[in-house]
Amino acid sequence: MDKKITMENERVEKKSIRIITGKQPAWDELAKDCVCFANARGGKIYIGIEDDDEIPPNNQIINNDFVNQVRKRISELTINVSVIVSKKTANNGGEYIEVEIQPSQSSVASTTDGRYYIRISDACKPVMPDELNRLFTDKPAFIWETKVVQKITIEQCDQQKLLQFISDIKNSKRVSDFVKQKSKEEILSYYQMYDGNYLTNLGILWIGTNQQRAKLSYAPIVQFIKYDQNGYKIKKELWDDFSLNPKELIQSIWERIPEWREGIEISEGIFGRKIINNYNENVVRELLANALVHRPYTTRGDIFINLYPDKLEIHNPGLLPLGVTPANILHQSVRRNEHLSKIFYDLNLMEREGSGYDKIFEILVSEAKQLPIVEEKNDRVVVIIFNKIKNVETIQLIEKIKQTYKLNQKEIICLGIIAQSKSIIATEFAKQIQSQDDKQIKNWLGNLLRYKIVQTKGKTKGMQYYINPSILKGTSFEKTDLSNIQEHRLKILILEDIDKYPNSSLVDIHKRIGEEIPIRKIRKCLYDAVKNGEIKTIGGKKFRKYFIDKKLG
Repeated sequence: MDKKITMENERVEKKSIRIITGKQPAWDELAKDCVCFANARGGKIYIGIEDDDEIPPNNQIINNDFVNQVRKRISELTINVSVIVSKKTANNGGEYIEVEIQPSQSSVASTTDGRYYIRISDACKPVMPDELNRLFTDKPAFIWETKVVQKITIEQCDQQKLLQFISDIKNSKRVSDFVKQKSKEEILSYYQMYDGNYLTNLGILWIGTNQQRAKLSYAPIVQFIKYDQNGYKIKKELWDDFSLNPKELIQSIWERIPEWREGIEISEGIFGRKIINNYNENVVRELLANALVHRPYTTRGDIFINLYPDKLEIHNPGLLPLGVTPANILHQSVRRNEHLSKIFYDLNLMEREGSGYDKIFEILVSEAKQLPIVEEKNDRVVVIIFNKIKNVETIQLIEKIKQTYKLNQKEIICLGIIAQSKSIIATEFAKQIQSQDDKQIKNWLGNLLRYKIVQTKGKTKGMQYYINPSILKGTSFEKTDLSNIQEHRLKILILEDIDKYPNSSLVDIHKRIGEEIPIRKIRKCLYDAVKNGEIKTIGGKKFRKYFIDKKLG
């Protein structure tokens, strides 16, 4: 092989050669893993490479008869599992076995003793009896996208939608040049929209005419209903003519509902004011994308968007994909309509090919709003978000910290959760980020703990996370990496400091912002701000003090 084996993930598993060569070969374990992959998206098992290694031992030799034995035993111990078993040689000369498992599209895979499993993330999970029906129901979704039902040629589709799709692909930064250089037919085939002769269901969904789309089984219909404070319907919008593809549908929903853009104005200190919409555009679009991507297109049911005075509910037919629950949706990434999901991602219509809930969480906490509530009903999934801002101070605090420190998405989510309550017990915090793994929690907190933005008190279950009091008071930040702070961020800190503490000297400002910052950098920023008219001075050179002239705004 030309490259090293990647780390284990939802599509890759490594196994020591000893698992099937020892005194008691674990063939049942291998069969179970094959079933897991078959009931998910397929994958590869590398036999002869240890979990923490990227290549096999350089002296490892695999007998051809043994390869045949692996193939035979998998066949004997599994049902509805299709595998390709082959011997491979790594760059170091060591040999190993590659077992490539195809997704079981039309039927459910199992072991011969009647056990069902599915691959969730990088783990193999048993399918419980009450989950079996969902697994059988979800199976048609694997083939719905690529199935040809109507014999529609490329020439018979909506030519405007076709041209727009090709243009969107070629202009997308998420699409490789390799794909962009393909012909029109090749691009459609690449995205499983065309089988070489006719459009697939996915192709019709995206570039078909409204008549062709109407003939699809359960093409999406969307209803928007607005309720007053007494629960009475006061407005309704309907998208049921099948004239729009998924991208156009999301855009139309956003444009036709002016209520999305209602909001409140908040102060941003010296930088003026900003509008916080009741419902952030990116959140709404991400939720709509999720509803369209993850719905089962083999199940009847409209998408309902219910708007109340205090909240928004999105009802999507069907249940969550097997392995995903309201309690782990932030971390689990399972794609029901894999190819549709890829199109959405490549066209930048959703954050990632999974749930995208990390983006939703990040935006909501940054706007000091409650985290979304996800509920599974008998036949649908309901997502609820709220429009109320818990406190403006949290928004200002998060913005100030983001201007000073480079934080990733996970850290911003954690910061927002802690900032909203000022202090939160570790058990409640773990519940909110949907994790009980101490290592994972520490990883999510990351720089928040390293920079001492977030501090702790207590131990184990009684431990609390809280925002560093010095940051809450706006007096100073803990001495961290501010010595390398970018100039524009330093300027923001200085202007905010002077606004809060007018008539301050260079020394005063230096102490409050961070003495680890070279004083010459602060002096230069002050000089530039004075020169640009952003701040004023009083006193002589030695006793100069700085202030913001409120008359100048």
